[in-house]
Amino acid sequence: MKHISKVLIAASFLGLPMTGASAQDNPFKDMDAAAKGRAIAEIAEARDAGFHDSSAELKMTLRNKRGGTSERELRILTLEEMALEVGDKSMVVFDRPRDVKGTALLTHSNILDADDQWLFLPSIKRVKRISSRNKAGSFMGSEFSYEDMGSPEVAKYTYVWLRDEACGDLTCHVVERLPAFEYSGYTKTTVWTDTEEYRVHKIEFYDRRGDHFKTLNITDYRQYLGKYWRGHKLDMVNHKSGKSTTLSWSNMIFQTGLTDRDFSQAALKRAR
Repeated sequence: MKHISKVLIAASFLGLPMTGASAQDNPFKDMDAAAKGRAIAEIAEARDAGFHDSSAELKMTLRNKRGGTSERELRILTLEEMALEVGDKSMVVFDRPRDVKGTALLTHSNILDADDQWLFLPSIKRVKRISSRNKAGSFMGSEFSYEDMGSPEVAKYTYVWLRDEACGDLTCHVVERLPAFEYSGYTKTTVWTDTEEYRVHKIEFYDRRGDHFKTLNITDYRQYLGKYWRGHKLDMVNHKSGKSTTLSWSNMIFQTGLTDRDFSQAALKRAR
């Protein structure tokens, strides 16, 4: 398939200017709920396109149901893929504590197929491929699953717009996403995206039984390069276990010159 810019596709699909639509442009006129839900996701993707790559440091705080905590420090590298048929790539590397230092997860996000994921375990100096049917498993004991670590490409889901409602001081589009991948750990997710900058503020996750079992809240948004918004605090709560995980981001840098070579299995083994 010809490599086509995701920005161009989103703009042509919606008939929008390259800078994306404002809330006043009413790009949803005459759309049904399915088309409107998809359009909201397309606008959000178009507004975030073009960052190329980024790096950041994170603190992962794990909480059990009794309130006990443990912390880990890690780094994440991301490479944007502009081809329509290819998802973004990422690598997560743990730096502390000592028992997880050097553990690294490489993710090549796909569209309709399962994301390709490999986990490097320094204790045995081996790379383990994550099974396509095991994406619902906990990532390093956190409330984030391996599936959550992939990029949310628009074509991974079908959509239904449910309603618009207040979310804090903003108004959010509330959209239901149904995963196209048959082995997804979720039957659906419900996403709150603000109508001003198309930032995701909350996601509710429903398990294979259809029960609401996790909620992700994203806060402390900051803008980079005059365009790209990133939430610096992600709180994932598991309503069934009572456990939660917080990811606190810092030292975020864009356009550092990362390439495909930095997201290979060989690079995974070198990650320290």
